[in-house]
Amino acid sequence: MTSYKNLLAWQKAMLLVKEIYTVTKLYPKEELFALTSQTKRAAVSIPSNIAEGCGRKSKKDTSHFLYISRGSLYELETHLNIAVMIEILSEASFQKITLILDECLKILNGLIRRYEIDDLK
Repeated sequence: MTSYKNLLAWQKAMLLVKEIYTVTKLYPKEELFALTSQTKRAAVSIPSNIAEGCGRKSKKDTSHFLYISRGSLYELETHLNIAVMIEILSEASFQKITLILDECLKILNGLIRRYEIDDLK
């Protein structure tokens, strides 16, 4: 197994984390322990679970953590939709992050398919 740091999925997820940390700095202080914290945790969970999955011995375990990572992507997207809905995140910022999020999702789905196909062999 190659290092998780060489995986495009992990690299793009790290870029997403950076964007989330940048945008959540603009969230109101009263959201610090609510939406801000949850948004950051969901974002951090994405590359973290990719890395943890790569550290597992079996392809089945790796695949499991990739699915968790994908779930965190959807959770993050939901947090961002809420932020737009309650008007603490601009539509322009949301669209910029969504481009990265969608790219992460496509790459992650490809990685999941690879592990599932490898698991069938």
